[in-house]
Amino acid sequence: MTAPRHPDLHRAHRRRLLDALQPGDAVLLFASPHHIRSNDTEYRYRPDSDLWYLTGWEQPECAVLLRKDAAQPFLMFVQPRNPERETWEGRRPGPEGAVARFGADAAWPYDELATRLPDLLMGYRDLHYAVARDADHDQLVIGAIRAARRKARRNGLDVPDAFIDPARVLHELRLFKSEAELELMRRAADITCQAHRLAMAMTAPGVAEYELEAALDGAFRRMGGNGPGYSTIVGGGANATILHYVENRDPLRDGDLVCVDAGCEYDFYTADITRTWPVNGRFSPAQRQLYQLVLDAQLAAIDRVRPGVSHKEIHDTTVAILTRGMVRLGLLAYDRAAEEEAVGKLEIELPDPLPDDATEDQLVDRLIETERYKRYYMHGTGHWLGIDVHDVGAYVALGDSRRTQPGMVQTIEPGLYVAPDDEQAPERFRGIGIRIEDDVLCTEAGPVVLTAGVPKAIEEIEALVGSELRAR
Repeated sequence: MTAPRHPDLHRAHRRRLLDALQPGDAVLLFASPHHIRSNDTEYRYRPDSDLWYLTGWEQPECAVLLRKDAAQPFLMFVQPRNPERETWEGRRPGPEGAVARFGADAAWPYDELATRLPDLLMGYRDLHYAVARDADHDQLVIGAIRAARRKARRNGLDVPDAFIDPARVLHELRLFKSEAELELMRRAADITCQAHRLAMAMTAPGVAEYELEAALDGAFRRMGGNGPGYSTIVGGGANATILHYVENRDPLRDGDLVCVDAGCEYDFYTADITRTWPVNGRFSPAQRQLYQLVLDAQLAAIDRVRPGVSHKEIHDTTVAILTRGMVRLGLLAYDRAAEEEAVGKLEIELPDPLPDDATEDQLVDRLIETERYKRYYMHGTGHWLGIDVHDVGAYVALGDSRRTQPGMVQTIEPGLYVAPDDEQAPERFRGIGIRIEDDVLCTEAGPVVLTAGVPKAIEEIEALVGSELRAR
């Protein structure tokens, strides 16, 4: 990496951040460290999301200082050029490249940060810096402020006397995607859709979970992505009832479903798609019933991704549809003992027993009030999506659930998970896990599904699954 791939994108992000800061504010960010995989080998390096958002810099040992209203607002401290180390680790832009190609107003070697930072912080009152994330960084920053205070006795300039979490301003900006960011997300989604279609087409009894994983992850790289944005999940049969199952080592069995949750990261923006399909290409009657219920809930929730609709309202839509469906399918029923057990885990009083002639609406309301539905649907309906798969941004604003606004992208991913040993569930449903997930952009005109390119209707799935083998 010798130059940013999207310099205009990062320049716009810096300008938005500097405009959002108050006079006297400065922002200090550090790169992510390398992480050990085993012994002396490391995981492939991924930059800190905040630092990459503002700079496009992809290497370790980097610090970025942004200063409101400064003559030189964008400063970098980076690894210096070193031919010997570059032979082993790859080319470094160095301080010269940070200025010439990454747009820094000035840049120095990383090991000069401690000595230069005191002077650079003079005249600033509030420092946006993530305290207690890294002890060495904390020590360096506190030492720089102490040194700046000694100088301030002579020159009378301000010195930072308050730390502010950078997330307060920066993560709010990251929550709203620009058109340039959406183009990257659309590309990530398109690659992911193609990979899921490939996985569906090659599925058949006897194919292993890891074979689908390999096909998905390989397609991500082959089509120009960074690779998976998170650990690919391929859960066949009862493995699909484990939400974050990542072992991916069992063979797929005839008559089972397989739940695949996989997303491509493209230029550090990730997609996030989940589909569930029958291994043999045909849903059984019980599988079809549960699948259609989850799909109905997902479609209704997607339709709620509109300006002014809160995150909680979208989730409540999903819960209401799933709970009513579970009642009608016999997964949930009124059970006073089960209700008492459920209420015991909540900070609510045990409600009066339902009457014998209670209506379906009353039963559904009670099951939701006492959270009995969580036996089979235990997670939220979605999360923000962007550079991180569980992207930054508050879910609560002004003491209430955050209201969706244009430019926000979120997943919609209802599911049902019936453990194989759940004796309270009808036998035909035991061991079935289903999740359906899409990436949805909120616009003034309504929801836009970025991941519509991979089928989820029952008939379309059955037509695609195993088609690669049938074509031979």
